[in-house]
Amino acid sequence: MMKKTILFSLALLCSIAVWSQQDAQTSMYFFNPLQFNPGYAGSRGALNITGVTRAQWLGWSGAPNSQFLSIHAPVVRKNIGLGGNIAYDKIGSRTALNAMVNFAYHLRLNDDNLRLSLGLSAGLQQYGYDFTGLIVNDPTDSKYINSFRQTKANFGFGAYLYDKNFYVGLSVPRLVKRSIDNNTGNSYLQRHAYLTAGYVHSFNSIFDLKPSLLVKYTGNGPIIADFNLSAHLYKRFWIGALYRTTDCAGVNFAYQIKDWCMAGYSFDFPLNGKFLNQWGTHEVMISFDLRGKNNAIQSPRYF
Repeated sequence: MMKKTILFSLALLCSIAVWSQQDAQTSMYFFNPLQFNPGYAGSRGALNITGVTRAQWLGWSGAPNSQFLSIHAPVVRKNIGLGGNIAYDKIGSRTALNAMVNFAYHLRLNDDNLRLSLGLSAGLQQYGYDFTGLIVNDPTDSKYINSFRQTKANFGFGAYLYDKNFYVGLSVPRLVKRSIDNNTGNSYLQRHAYLTAGYVHSFNSIFDLKPSLLVKYTGNGPIIADFNLSAHLYKRFWIGALYRTTDCAGVNFAYQIKDWCMAGYSFDFPLNGKFLNQWGTHEVMISFDLRGKNNAIQSPRYF
């Protein structure tokens, strides 16, 4: 069998490391729930646009790099939410793209604005790899001079229960298990299930505390849990700490620049001691809530 270069080995290791969690992950999940739950569409009561970029294991060639974009808004007296989200992930020579449209119906459960949102999504899922850019000893090897790319439809659903101070969500954003191997057909993009929850406790006009949780399950993989605890100061600053059960801890910050604009940053560092010569994982987020002149901004928006 042909010997491969260190570059190819690193790319393969990266792919194996994220195999159990095939969906691109993000540490600031609490700012962009539409990424994994279509039931979130329209729940902010405004046209919301959120973008996130993530560079994982910075300093490693072929390390994961991901971008996310979500757009959603309420319509029809805020009982229906419509939206769309895109996620792009690149690890070594592998790329994955998910583009989904979202529909959610919000049921008012009581007079205190407790709502249950049921969401559906549909769209395209693209997966591919391209080994032509790798350095190999035998450039004629057919396994490494070809590229592969496929695009197929997929569907998802989600439920999202929320009011001003708490939320609970359950979702499967892609229901159809897709083959990702054009040779044997033995490799698949697995279904992912997400359970999420969060709560805000207000101590006074200066200080709020918000714990949140994201539990992820992938077929044939371990359960992964993200725990985050954030402090909200002066209705403008978020300061938080993250712990992920598989591999890392981190810190995150956000600032409410205007009532309609927020920016954030997250830094993760490994806890398993296996990654050397890398400078952690960095994530940047920006979010906009756009409303009409006659629709006042509710400040702050916790979820």
